[in-house]
Amino acid sequence: MRAFEYASPKQKQQAVGLLGQKWDDAEVLAGGSDLLALMKDDIVHPRRLVNVKDLQELHGISFTPSRGLRIGALITLVEISEDAQVRERYPMLAHAAGDAASPQIRNVATIGGNMCQRPRCWWFRNGFGLFATGPSGKSLVLDGDNRHHAILGNDGPAYFVSPSSVAPVLIAYNARIRLFGPKGARELPLEKFFVIPKSENEREHDLKPNEIVTDLIVPAPPSGAKASHYEVRQKAAFDWPYATASVMLEMNGETVRSARVVMSHVAPIPWVSNEAAQAMAGKTVSEQTADAAGAAAVANAKSLGHNKHKIQLARVAVKRALLQAAKGEQA
Repeated sequence: MRAFEYASPKQKQQAVGLLGQKWDDAEVLAGGSDLLALMKDDIVHPRRLVNVKDLQELHGISFTPSRGLRIGALITLVEISEDAQVRERYPMLAHAAGDAASPQIRNVATIGGNMCQRPRCWWFRNGFGLFATGPSGKSLVLDGDNRHHAILGNDGPAYFVSPSSVAPVLIAYNARIRLFGPKGARELPLEKFFVIPKSENEREHDLKPNEIVTDLIVPAPPSGAKASHYEVRQKAAFDWPYATASVMLEMNGETVRSARVVMSHVAPIPWVSNEAAQAMAGKTVSEQTADAAGAAAVANAKSLGHNKHKIQLARVAVKRALLQAAKGEQA
């Protein structure tokens, strides 16, 4: 690991003042479960680490009916999964946070860090860059092992997949994310926080090098809404999913008034499937309608050569998440 400066500010204004204008200037240290591994592998090499764990404003989790759920960026995944209000009012979130990664990681990984984690693409993690291009400038992903890469939003040059299993759940709940930088605070829908980079010096998030995530706001689910999260993994133990689906259904009796369907590990960003949502609107949830919605979700999917299986897995994830939601599982 390269040498670096270390700072531990007590105020968020101090923290952003210690960050730089470029990503190599500094990185934010929260739980460190992703950042420290990237530094050890010399994938990122900031000249300064800014420890934000002492920023009390970034702690805390609370609920009010008018505002919804407020989660401080430093709250860990295990704290989310065990919180009584989350378990009662946002069971899909409690389930996803409690099932992410491994127990060891869930105890240190923060929700802010989870939103900002870097791709798990093995090309990127082995030093080939975000777009994994060879000396000729051609993508190594297209001619190489792309079994776990994107099937949606994969027109290039980004072929990696968004790594968070919690982000799509929060997006299904219509969560918003709050950021703080030198110009003050700003807030945006969480789904807009994730972006597909077009150049190597960009990142996968609408976050500037001198900004920090402060908290997330999750509105109260509509009365009678049904929600569920489904993951397809190779094994039940610690593993990265092939595909996930998170669904939120607003119901009118047995009929779906409106739906939110969000997939992950299938595109460079959490993928909001308007096609699947439209396929369910005005219908009851059955094997046939859920299967049709799954088919709509992957209608525009494209294999890169070795990841065709992910198209079927994503379709099944959407179908099973809808069926689970209709049965009241995690709802």
